[in-house]
Amino acid sequence: MPLIFKRVFDLKEYKTVEFESSGEFIEKKSRFIGYVKPVKTQEEAVDFINTIRSRHWDATHNVYAYVLRDNNIQRYSDDGEPSGTAGVPVLDVILKNELVDVCVVVTRYFGGTLLGTGGLVRAYSQGSKIALEAGGIIKMAPCAVLRVDVDYSFYSALSRLLDSFSANIESSDFGEKVSVIFSVKESLLEELSHELTELSNGLYSLEKINEKYAKV
Repeated sequence: MPLIFKRVFDLKEYKTVEFESSGEFIEKKSRFIGYVKPVKTQEEAVDFINTIRSRHWDATHNVYAYVLRDNNIQRYSDDGEPSGTAGVPVLDVILKNELVDVCVVVTRYFGGTLLGTGGLVRAYSQGSKIALEAGGIIKMAPCAVLRVDVDYSFYSALSRLLDSFSANIESSDFGEKVSVIFSVKESLLEELSHELTELSNGLYSLEKINEKYAKV
């Protein structure tokens, strides 16, 4: 049975991976393929694990680990490898990178040469590492979704201001005025609003229309 652990994470900002991806390498004729996927629930993690197992039904081992922000859940499985040599190293790489909402599966096709305990730990750690790198590690934070309508003459200044706050532009509508919808870290909202007021001499203001977690 997979083991379950718990750990307290900062729920305000967190790191995860952006994409489902994979990478592989050969170690003493054994083929290791590391897969990663961003997941939000145990059901999503299990579905991903089962998908990789089905794809590599003929593999020697399909080792996995996942960490979820919801309920601070961690799970791993050695899938038949000696205890502590496979699932734990995969999990350790996730934790050392302080990642959540991520599932990693490392598939192994045995090449005929035993790797030993240390060799297995290094190989499964490497499988986890290359998977996470391929998935692209990103930071997520609570963000405000905002709208601002400005005259065309102010649009360039607005663009520079939003860029200085690392805002993510979600849409721009060029009508009678330029209407921009963007997201920015919630913690920067007050400062951004003040800067906009100063820059436009009070002519423009921000309208908050939503909140969400977004890449920052």
